[in-house]
Amino acid sequence: MTTFLDTATITIESGAGGDGCVSLRKEKYVPRGGPDGGNGGAGGSVSFEATSSMTTLQDFRYKRNYKAANGEAGSGRRKSGPAGQDVVVYVPCGTEIHREEGQLLGDLTEPGQRLLIAAGGRGGKGNWEFRNARNQTPLHAQPGKPGVRVKVRLELKLIADIGLVGLPNAGKSTLLSVVTSARPKIAGYPFTTLVPNLGIVDLGGGESCTLADIPGLIEGASQGKGLGHEFLRHVERTRALLLLVDPVAASCEQTLTCLRQELGQYGERLSDLPFAIVVTKRDLLTQEVANETLARAQAWGQENGAVKILAISAAAHRGLAELKAIMLELYRLAEYPA
Repeated sequence: MTTFLDTATITIESGAGGDGCVSLRKEKYVPRGGPDGGNGGAGGSVSFEATSSMTTLQDFRYKRNYKAANGEAGSGRRKSGPAGQDVVVYVPCGTEIHREEGQLLGDLTEPGQRLLIAAGGRGGKGNWEFRNARNQTPLHAQPGKPGVRVKVRLELKLIADIGLVGLPNAGKSTLLSVVTSARPKIAGYPFTTLVPNLGIVDLGGGESCTLADIPGLIEGASQGKGLGHEFLRHVERTRALLLLVDPVAASCEQTLTCLRQELGQYGERLSDLPFAIVVTKRDLLTQEVANETLARAQAWGQENGAVKILAISAAAHRGLAELKAIMLELYRLAEYPA
């Protein structure tokens, strides 16, 4: 089983350029052969490339150093040294690359997108390059330039269309398991979900979207409490949100207010995303309680800009068709973040 890892710090180093060559041509019957020292080869570069075949940064757990080959020195007869072999480091789509001090170097979101981080050192010039009318036999060459050594931090932000956000044990994993083929861990205690999970939802009519189940938020998650802060980065790229409310555990208004506050405090963009409210565990409520709960959720949603409000039971497969219709509306409503 692949362990989910969404941050990693690694060191990359480009290759040094090869030295230029000092050489004088030696031919039979040519007593004064001129300079013919070749140039050194360029050092190999290190680039990052996004690939859809990876979904985690697990590969960087044990391999943390990547070095390109050095260029080779030039030789006589104006032969340039071979360039050092480049190194391409593959990362999942959605990976941001930062310098150790925090500067963002690049954001790789599309398969095949490549970013050069450490260029190889330039090869030195051989003495052939330094000949001129005043010095027809130069006896010096240029050394190769050293490579670049950089420590970078990789940060994966999953690319999903809709994010499931809720307090612990709100039913996010259960919902993901019944509307997609994903099989997240499900149990009757809080913080069952320790890593984000993705699944593809068939919305009908040939359309589908990616749904992300984010570990449960608690009050103060945006300041680092619980697991939510660690994984809120994974809703930054979503187009819309489903706010899940467990009516058995707490009041709708209290839960929704907490979720909105934590999302807003983590990042302003999250407050601007279109969202729908989903009251879960409908099968555990009487009709009277269900109607009252839905009415309170609708009142809160209308005041705070919810697109739609719906009560479902993922365990009993009730309300899922209506939920998919709402997800399709959200999917069409918003564009991918820039």
